[in-house]
Amino acid sequence: MNGEKISFIIPCYGGEESIKEVINEIDQVISMSSYDYEVIAVNDCSPDHEWDMIQQAAQKNHHVTGINLSKNGGKDNAIICGMSYVKGDYIVIIDDDLQCPVDHLFELMEPLINENYDVSIAKYKEKKESKFKCFGSKVNDMMVNLFLQKDKNLVLSNFVVMKAYIKDEILHYKNPYTYLDGLLIRSTRYIKNVLLEERERPYGKGNFTFYKSFQMWINGLTSFSVKPLRFTTILGFIFAFIGAILVLYTVFRKIFIGGVEIGFSSLFSINLIIGGIIMIMLGIIGEYIGRIYICLNNSPQYVVKEVIKKEKSQNEDIS
Repeated sequence: MNGEKISFIIPCYGGEESIKEVINEIDQVISMSSYDYEVIAVNDCSPDHEWDMIQQAAQKNHHVTGINLSKNGGKDNAIICGMSYVKGDYIVIIDDDLQCPVDHLFELMEPLINENYDVSIAKYKEKKESKFKCFGSKVNDMMVNLFLQKDKNLVLSNFVVMKAYIKDEILHYKNPYTYLDGLLIRSTRYIKNVLLEERERPYGKGNFTFYKSFQMWINGLTSFSVKPLRFTTILGFIFAFIGAILVLYTVFRKIFIGGVEIGFSSLFSINLIIGGIIMIMLGIIGEYIGRIYICLNNSPQYVVKEVIKKEKSQNEDIS
C-alpha cells in the first residue's frame, strides 16, 4: 500500500439499474492497485429507487458513503457536496450510468502522477450520447471558449480526475449557482486531455433536457464572467452610432436632396429590433442582479438529508 487514497464522487440521478455495477467496477479496478479508496455517492433526489441501491452498497462496503440530498440541485451542486466529504489525494468524478471507462482510470491519472498536471479530463474519440446532448456540449464549449478563455484544444467531459488541492480551491466557492467547468478553469491552467473510449449507455436514457442545458449555459455566463454585460454595452454603443449616422443622413438628405418619405414599415421594424435588443440587455442585467440578491440571502448549494456509512468491520462484499 502506497498510503495514497483515491476518492470517487458519483452524482446520482436516474441510475437505479447501474449504480451498483459502477461501485463494483471501482472496487475491482482499485483492488488491482496499491491505492486505498472511497466512494461518495450523492443522490440528487433521483426519481427512481437509486437511493435504496446506494444504501445497500454502503451497508455492505465500508469504502462507500451514501449522501441523500433533500432537493434536486443539479449535477454540479451534487459534486460540490461530494467534495466536502472526500479525503483522498486524488479526486475522481464519474457518472452513475456506466459510460465512464473506469477500467482506464490509471491512464487518466498518468498526467497527474508523472507530468505535474493538476487536472486530467477524458477526451472521447466518439461521443456516445444523443444528438441534442452533443449540440448542448458544443454550445457549452463555445461559450466557455468565448467567456472563460478556455484553451480551444481542451475538451470538457464527464470523467475527471484532479489533485486534492484543486478540490480545496473549488470548495471556496459558496454561491448556489455552481458551474464546475468554470471552477476548474479558474483554479488551474495545468489541465490535460487523455484520449479514451466512451461506453454505450447500457440502461435507460439520459436525463439531459433543454432546461438543464439552458441552466448550465446561464450559470457559465453569469457566474464567472462580466463579458455579457460588456457585450451589451458595446452593442448599445454600436446601435447608438448607427442611429446617429442615420439621423445625420436624414438631415443631409432633407436639406440638400429633399423628398424624404415617411416609412412606417421600416420605422416599425427598426423599433422592434432595437426594442428586442433592449429587452435582452435588461434581461441579462436582471439575471445578474437576481443572482446577487439570492447569493446575499445565503441560498445553499445543497441540503443533506441523511448520510449512510458503515464501519470497516462490516462485510464489504456488494451483492
